[in-house]
Amino acid sequence: MYQATLPLERALGHILRHNLADERGRKAFAKGHRVDTADLPRLRALGVDYVRVAVLEPGDVHEDEAARRLAAAVCGQGVAASAPAASRVNLLAEADGVVQIDAARLLQINQIEGLTIATMPTHALVRARKRLATIKIIPFAVEEAALRQAEAISQSSGPIVSVAALRPTPVGVVLVGSAAARTRIERGVLPALAERIAALGSSVAGTLYVAPDETLIAAALGRLQRLGARLLIVAGETSIMDRDDVTPQGIRLAGGWVEHYGAPVEPGNLLLLAYLPGSTLVPVLGAPGCVRSRDTNIVDLLLPRLLAGEQIRSQAIVALGHGGLLS
Repeated sequence: MYQATLPLERALGHILRHNLADERGRKAFAKGHRVDTADLPRLRALGVDYVRVAVLEPGDVHEDEAARRLAAAVCGQGVAASAPAASRVNLLAEADGVVQIDAARLLQINQIEGLTIATMPTHALVRARKRLATIKIIPFAVEEAALRQAEAISQSSGPIVSVAALRPTPVGVVLVGSAAARTRIERGVLPALAERIAALGSSVAGTLYVAPDETLIAAALGRLQRLGARLLIVAGETSIMDRDDVTPQGIRLAGGWVEHYGAPVEPGNLLLLAYLPGSTLVPVLGAPGCVRSRDTNIVDLLLPRLLAGEQIRSQAIVALGHGGLLS
């Protein structure tokens, strides 16, 4: 591609490099417009005899076609691409879900001159039909070789941009505390927690209140699991203080194991994540005291991912430290 200033007749089929305004200063022709014979009378009426154009050469790919191809290359499950317009394609979520970005390969593509992809952060919650990424081709055309390089990066592994859809999931809640604190705990925890769960398309399938005893906690977890709960949340009068507290002891007594305790996230440092065996693993979220608040905290980071079917491991929680200062 090269640029040239050409008389109108020689500019046919080439691309305007700049906007052209009418006598009132309003945009008459937009940059990127391909000049055709129907434009000539109007251009002459504007007093234009020469135009600055981009001339595509063999091996060049027009910006809109390049954006379309790049979108097709990077899109994975749960993502739809808009039609290209003005060198841009938007990527939209097909359903409520969790954004999944291969950041390393995204960086590789963005290092190719002329190609840009901007995305939401990986693991962000996105709603159906909302934009989660946008592709913009910077020049009016890119070389076929550059585009093929980006396509090869995209095809080297799984999709670069995808959405894991939220799954309606029955959630069981175990509240742990003294008899004297029951009303306070139920009023403090359940409304905020139920709102979070409902906003993600799931529901509370059952709630049990037990004293801080590992045997009672284990029994409550087992009962809710038998009732069909596929995600369990334990919250209580106090946060879980260590791996030997009554809640992790109860989880182990129920046949489960602690995947991780302690998160580099504030609010939410005293988080516990565990799993119980079953036909599929059942996650157990030991919620810290901040679960009572409607402000964003560790539960808001992990709950959507769990409801999208992710088996979160210890390393994934450790990785939350970058960006983990929420307030």
